[in-house]
Formats: sequence, structure tokens, C-alpha cells
Amino acid sequence: MSNVRVGVIGVGGMGRHHVKYLAGGEVEGAELAAVCDIEPDALKATKQVCRDDVKTFETGEALFKAKCVDAVMIATPHYDHPPLAIQAFESGLHVLSEKPAGVYTKQVRAMNEAADAHAGRMFALMFQQRTVPMHRKLKELLEGGEIGEPKRNVWLITNWYRPQSYYDSGGWRATWAGEGGGVLINQCPHNLDLWQWFCGMPTRVRAFCAFGKYHDIEVDDDVTAYVEYADGSTGVFLTTTGESPGTNRFEVSGDRGKIVMEGGKLTFWRNRMPERRFNKEYAGGFGQPENWKCEIPFGRGGGGHREITQRWIDAIRNNDSSLMVADGRQGIRSLELSNAMLLSTWTDNWVDLPIDEDLFHEMLREKVKTSTFKKDTSATKTMDVDGTF
Repeated sequence: MSNVRVGVIGVGGMGRHHVKYLAGGEVEGAELAAVCDIEPDALKATKQVCRDDVKTFETGEALFKAKCVDAVMIATPHYDHPPLAIQAFESGLHVLSEKPAGVYTKQVRAMNEAADAHAGRMFALMFQQRTVPMHRKLKELLEGGEIGEPKRNVWLITNWYRPQSYYDSGGWRATWAGEGGGVLINQCPHNLDLWQWFCGMPTRVRAFCAFGKYHDIEVDDDVTAYVEYADGSTGVFLTTTGESPGTNRFEVSGDRGKIVMEGGKLTFWRNRMPERRFNKEYAGGFGQPENWKCEIPFGRGGGGHREITQRWIDAIRNNDSSLMVADGRQGIRSLELSNAMLLSTWTDNWVDLPIDEDLFHEMLREKVKTSTFKKDTSATKTMDVDGTF
């Protein structure tokens, strides 16, 4: 088929990054046809890297009515992802949304239902971390049962450090009304997506979130969560934007050993005898299974944002959703994890999954309604995100 005409909605930060590689012809079969942003300065700056015939719009509604695109990429603040996606589906367009899928699962469920109602439209999420060869290899090992019966996983992801100036750069950042959360909704959607992609969804969550612990913000910047899975295994997830230097270490252990992902390496300590069998048979008191330390090889590179976009375009042109890296409907999973962690903290209790969506939405709205946090918007600016992901 002919090139897919693409419109980018939201051209500050990540949206401008997408515009650059689309305008540069780096996605085969895609043609940048329109850009959209409510900020005139953002549109003006973006037009400098586009062809003269690329149309500009100040609202998504105006873009949809113009019928000048076949597909849209959504890179707006989080709350706007589902309503814009729903409007796009209803306008007959394909959709690729930035992470997170939304702010609360109730709105994302409505978005997924709209996608189902327009089954011919390709719906993808920008989960580019799934394209990283190391992540793909780890998933392959876990799905192949290399560690045996799962026991425990721990993700210590504290290298998301952000200074106060980061939060001051946008009036919507780190507010309940503008962003709907902090480190969980902004920095960690990729980690939460990978976590459930590797290990599946837990059955219940107990979390402890701190709000404005290290920054002058009203939302979460420090989180410790414990989860339980249906098979009896457990997991721990720790994250913050307030520690430097930070750590990014994921460890998953099972009956046949453990795998550690850290520092760009996958290390597998493989038990020669399954631990459960050794536990029953060994009579020496203090022994443990013999294990072999292996460095797991994997490819290099990974296409990142461009690969996600390319494979979405390929899916559109071939009418084959299996070509996409991450179906957009899967975005609700990582969001449910972050919603559950906040809800557990707010209620000071365990949260079963699937969560009570109405209760979470009600409590989030109350946070927005009662917020007294004020920002100095004079410091607001559009940041260059190239090289930060």
C-alpha cells in the first residue's frame, strides 16, 4: 500500500523526538503529514524540522476533522492519552500512544473497549524497552523454564534520579491534576511493563509510597512494593527519583538457580540439581546444590522508539497486528500495578488484583480536588529529551 500519513499529537519532549525521525524519513512506509500541540511555540519550533506541507493543528479535534492523516502518535500529558485515542479510533485512525496508557485503569479500559470496537485499527503502545536484546533474552529464558519453579523476583530500580529543576520544567509535572502521579506513572511504566512481561501479573500487592520525600512535589518519589503470585512466588519492586548514584538490578530466582540483570549483563547461576530435590535428598546439614555461573550472550542494538513505530507502520500496511511489538491493550497491565501500589498506600492495606477501579478513581479525584500544591510556572520550558531514554 501507499505510505501511511502520520500525525503527531503533542510535540514537546518525546513528541518532538518522534517528529524528528519521521521527518527524517527513518521509518519506511510512513509520511509525517501533521503535527498538533496546544502551545504555539512548540508548533513553531517543530515546524523547523518538517517539510513545508506538514499541516499544523492546535487541537486533536481539529486534526481529526481535517482527515489528512491515516494514523496518529499521541505524546501528550498522561491524562489525555485515552480520550485522544478514543477520538482517533472513532475517526477511523490507527493509534500509537506514548506510555503510560493513561492515569487510571478505568479510563484505559474504556480506551481498550474503543480499540476492540474498531478492530481494523492498529493500536500500539510505546514500550520500546521490549526491543532491547537483553530484555528479549531474559524473557526467552524465563518462558523456557530455565530457572525452574519460580520463587522470588526483586527489581531495585533507583537510577531514575531527577533534580528539582526537572519537576519545575513543566506546570503539569508531578501534580495529581496534571500527571496523576510521580515516579510510578512517569519513570517506571517501562519497568512495570517489563516486570509483568517477565513474571506475569501478581494476585495482590502491598506497597508503601512516599510523596514529596526528596522533592518539592505532591506525588510519589519513593516506592517499596511487595507482591504475591498465584504460583506462590513473591516479588519486590523498589524505586525512587531521589537517590544518586542509583542501581538498576533485576534478580529472579527459582528451583534451578537465579538470573541477574545488571550493568548490561545477564548472569545465570544454574543449579546442577534442582534445589527442591537437593533439599529432600541431601543429608550433610550445611551443603547446597552445586551451581555454575554463566554469562548469557545476547545480541546488541535494539530499535527503540523507531522500531516500535516501524513495526506499527508495518502492521498497518500489512493489516497484521502480530507485527507490532506491544499491542496497546497490554498497557493496562503496568498501569494496574502502579494504581495498586498507590491504592495500597492510600488505604494502608493489601490490594487484590484486579483492583477496585471505581475506588481508585474516586480517591485520585479526591487528591486532585484537595490539592493545594502551587507551581511557579515561570520556570516552565520544553526540555530536549534526546539521549535521556
